[in-house]
Amino acid sequence: MKLDELIEYLDYKDLINFKNIDITGISYNSKTTKKGDIFVCLVGEHTDGHEFAKSAIENGAAALLVEKKVEGTKIPQVVVSSTRHKIADIADRFYSSPSKGINLIGITGTNGKTTVTHLIQKIFEEHSQKCALIGTLGYKLSSNGEYRDAKHTTPQAPELQATLRMIKDVEKIDNVVMEVSSHALEQNRVGGCRFNGAVFTNLTQDHLDYHITMDNYFKAKALLFEHLKEGDFAVINADDEYGDRFISVVPEGVKVYTYGVRQQSDVMARNINFSLNGAEFTLVENAKEHKVNLHMNGMFSVYNVLAAVTAALAIGIDIETALKALQNVKGVAGRFEVVVKKPLVIVDYAHTPDGLENVLKSAREITPEDGKLICLFGCGGDRDATKRPKMGAIAEKLADKIVITSDNPRTEDPQTIITDIIAGLKSVNTESVIVESDRGSAIGLLKTIANNNDVVVIAGKGHEDYQILKDKTIHFDDREEARKVFEGSVI
Repeated sequence: MKLDELIEYLDYKDLINFKNIDITGISYNSKTTKKGDIFVCLVGEHTDGHEFAKSAIENGAAALLVEKKVEGTKIPQVVVSSTRHKIADIADRFYSSPSKGINLIGITGTNGKTTVTHLIQKIFEEHSQKCALIGTLGYKLSSNGEYRDAKHTTPQAPELQATLRMIKDVEKIDNVVMEVSSHALEQNRVGGCRFNGAVFTNLTQDHLDYHITMDNYFKAKALLFEHLKEGDFAVINADDEYGDRFISVVPEGVKVYTYGVRQQSDVMARNINFSLNGAEFTLVENAKEHKVNLHMNGMFSVYNVLAAVTAALAIGIDIETALKALQNVKGVAGRFEVVVKKPLVIVDYAHTPDGLENVLKSAREITPEDGKLICLFGCGGDRDATKRPKMGAIAEKLADKIVITSDNPRTEDPQTIITDIIAGLKSVNTESVIVESDRGSAIGLLKTIANNNDVVVIAGKGHEDYQILKDKTIHFDDREEARKVFEGSVI
């Protein structure tokens, strides 16, 4: 593509050394820049891409997208107000707006995004339609296919647009369901994406190290709904305290569907019961009742199913087809995943106060009367520190015993993170509170703590198979570690 075509609709401030050269790719990492690329000088919290422009040029960059002039080069420079926002515009242009030819559905919220995308994919397939998904675990072209790696919940714009183009042209798939994070919305990583529908799961404390306030966090999530067009749909959790605010930002002409358990909604769950086998409830829609038996467990699973079924209704897929697709789903990797039978060991991705509360309440529902509920968890380093004492208080309140350990400490001292968690406890009784900063050793302690009729929740990392330490990233999988410890009772 010629440079003038690439920037034709770009709101740029200035052109320096302009020549109408061929652009053969988009890059924002100087180490992976190839000949013919336009190198985007992204400005982030810790790095400034302008400092790597000369390295990118040495690797073959043909042009630069900048916020300020880079001295000492004669290649074209396109000056914009924000490279972080404009990279999405040029990526969409470079890949010829692939989302305009796709039925694209975005899922946003603090918890539940991954599960809901997988459930909607299953529903499409039950309806004899192909559907790809993009999210935390990577991207997946079918429910039975392999995950392909993704670096973020929502990829950076060039990778996202390239993936959408591949899904449309190479794989011939017309439906895509995508997790859309608050960071991706605020940073415009999904800029140019034409969403036909949006689903809101819930909004609870997370990422306040980045968004600072819950209001900012809400406003970032709300962008997904504000950009919907007439004829699109919005699916909203009516029980969430932010539900009405999300409904209020939906533009006129967009059809709103609600779901819930407590508030009157278009799709509701009643008569909910939990057992070791899963959840069962009555789904009510338009005065019609449907009996639902799930292999998934917990109230959060009920909400996730309601979100997916309501999305199916909005798409035009009948309830019976949707429920048939979901009643055989075993769950998603690292989401309330049972990895050991005796004791019952559950690995879950819960890493927020609300997420931990939900998983512990769900685990309590299936804990035998003569059994204990044990929770092992930590908190991530270089992230919102205010949630640490809150998670400590929740674990102390809902579990009989807690093991406090490391999560992904990153550059922080693990002991500092643990001290923050302990600050939320009413007491540090060694009978009920155990501290072991090494996560592997902490999981090993469960062998001596848990009896066969106990339920153990290992929270925080879920599907992750790595641990990020101060100076390196190591292989670490909670599921593998638990299976090693309780080798004779593995599922």
